[in-house]
Amino acid sequence: MKLYVIGIGPGGADQMTPRALTAIQNSDIIAGYTTYIDLVRPLLGDKEILQTPMKQEIDRCIRARDAALTGKTVAMVCSGDAGVYGMAGLMHEVCEAYPELDIEVIPGITAACGGAAVLGAPLIHDFAVISLSDLLTPWETIAKRLDLAAQADFCICLYNPSSRKRADYLQKACDILLKSKAPETPCGIVRNIGRDGEQGEIYTLAQLREVQVDMFTTVFIGNSQTRVIHGKLVTPRGYENK
Repeated sequence: MKLYVIGIGPGGADQMTPRALTAIQNSDIIAGYTTYIDLVRPLLGDKEILQTPMKQEIDRCIRARDAALTGKTVAMVCSGDAGVYGMAGLMHEVCEAYPELDIEVIPGITAACGGAAVLGAPLIHDFAVISLSDLLTPWETIAKRLDLAAQADFCICLYNPSSRKRADYLQKACDILLKSKAPETPCGIVRNIGRDGEQGEIYTLAQLREVQVDMFTTVFIGNSQTRVIHGKLVTPRGYENK
């Protein structure tokens, strides 16, 4: 009994790994969030589809698990990487009592990597990835992580920087980061990574505080060594100092 959890990357087939494409082809049933199913629908043919809207992640994983227990090969698709804010962890949790299920996690290009490539090379050295969504994590915990990552001089990649209910969260995050990072710290945002309308923009941290973003935007904050080279955001790793 086989259950794949697949990271499909930004969404286009040209940015999926051959391993991911093969797993989809070999599956009888494709499960996923409605938007992610739509991204891969041209690849699915007449395969059975199990889809649920946002905020029904547990139900989605249980339905995929139960389908796999009938002997069907099931693929749960996730945007980006299934193990980075994806379904891989939850799938293992809901299948804990079913050791007979063979769960295979297939990695994909996550927003941190895809967006960094658009901007240049901001994540060459140590970095932290932090989601600003407080749907599952209290804001107090998020704020502490931001503060400590800034104190440690990490480059920082922010997922889920804003939504209709969290319109000021990027501003709040920048205020925390500005306690330890200089206002002129180079930063960048990338909208619609790997999709139509992809766009990268570079700002200082002080400017970033005023930028309007949404859930389709990924934010990058440099460290004390990050600089702009020919319009690209670059964090030196230190080779020139050896």
